[in-house]
Amino acid sequence: MHQDTEACYRAVKSKDRRFDGVFYTAVRTTGIYCRPSCPAITPKLANVTFHPSAAAAQLAGYRACKRCLPDATPGSPEWDLAADVAGRAMRLISDGIVDRDGVDGLAARLGYSTRQLNRVVSSSFGAGPLALARARRSQTARVLIETTELSFADVAFASGFASIRQFNDTVREVYAATPTELRGRRGRTSASGSIVTRIGVREPFAGTELLGFLALRAVPGIEAVDLEAGWYERSLDLPHGPGVVRIDLRDRPAGQVPCRFALADARDLAPALERTRRLLDADADPIAVDEQLGDDPRLAPLVRRRPGLRVPGHVDGFEVAVRAVLGQQVSVAGARTLAARLVDSHGRELDLAGQHQVTSLFPAADALAGIDPEEIAMPRARGRALAAMAAAVADGTVALDRSADRGEVRDSLLAVPGIGPWTADYIALRALGDPDVFLPTDLGVKHAAEHLGIDDIARHSEGWRPWRSYALIHLWSGLSGQTNKES
Repeated sequence: MHQDTEACYRAVKSKDRRFDGVFYTAVRTTGIYCRPSCPAITPKLANVTFHPSAAAAQLAGYRACKRCLPDATPGSPEWDLAADVAGRAMRLISDGIVDRDGVDGLAARLGYSTRQLNRVVSSSFGAGPLALARARRSQTARVLIETTELSFADVAFASGFASIRQFNDTVREVYAATPTELRGRRGRTSASGSIVTRIGVREPFAGTELLGFLALRAVPGIEAVDLEAGWYERSLDLPHGPGVVRIDLRDRPAGQVPCRFALADARDLAPALERTRRLLDADADPIAVDEQLGDDPRLAPLVRRRPGLRVPGHVDGFEVAVRAVLGQQVSVAGARTLAARLVDSHGRELDLAGQHQVTSLFPAADALAGIDPEEIAMPRARGRALAAMAAAVADGTVALDRSADRGEVRDSLLAVPGIGPWTADYIALRALGDPDVFLPTDLGVKHAAEHLGIDDIARHSEGWRPWRSYALIHLWSGLSGQTNKES
């Protein structure tokens, strides 16, 4: 969109929050870049340029606006809609893979050469993987500076910088302020051992409905919910150690979701944030979704009742896959009970200081790959499917981290004995962030179709493309949320 100057400028003049994260506005006269909804006086068209990423604006010599914090915006909804190589690369960069494995490691995960990947990513985002990773590091550093008591040296290395000098230079360049000045401007700090921040979302955001969906499926040990207080908590298995996130989904500022992280290693803040964003479906464009689904007179009442409904994602693709297998042919409550038993018998103790309601990490893929199906209180065929799927994830045959093409992932899942279309598509819905999944054979969907007077739900759903995943959540949430056979 950044190439359509007139459309971008109209969005800037209207302060339209929908375009935050879709493009960035750079102002020549001030040398800063902003989000489209920045409350400052709209600059003249002749004085602005538009960029597809914060990194592209930084490469052009602009620094971040101190008023609107453009690096804290939602991501582009196109990343999930297209799910092309550039979008998948951006997800992995946000997860910190460049800091851990370098650009070569990122390219290997995506199946591209380093030169090809640089060309593809630069053409989409106006900056290569290294520049995008640098922009992410600067955002992580700002969060740590403003919300923790960590020394600046610890902040530098936790954010992924190679040296304190590089950290200082980047912070001054991006924010036009020293680390000391950033820390001096902060408000309250976090509780000891925790990091408090906010994840940007586009409004409307149906946080209460998302909380209800997660509460219905919460597995004791790895998840906890307080519906009255409006929070959801869960454990995180991160690259450098365990973590816990608590998300406030009810009482929140407009356009933001408050989160509190407890991490064994501060270097895991970036992946913890990215995985929480996936859980929240933070980059969705709810207005575009609701406008299209609301055009269907059968679905319109559900859309009006729950504007901004999100597709609940997940923090761990493997966990989704296991719970999908456990949920085959059983109720939500039954699947939750089976998952709790699996966590109790094969989960890992959460060794993390602080007060948390969660106590365990979900079992690792290699641990479940060697499980004896006879040990699991479920039909043998389903137990064998669980072990086979775990083995496929453990050996890399199936990639559930959003690095691979969705069609290829679906094919690899269907090749696993005991994994059928419903299970593969449910995994795509929650683990891969596919916005256009539909489950016409699901019991809850059939009940909803009957209630709405739709005879052929599979054919009727074609009119909901490319947002059928959101239509599916509307059907489950609005009519038969407790009867579908999913976990």
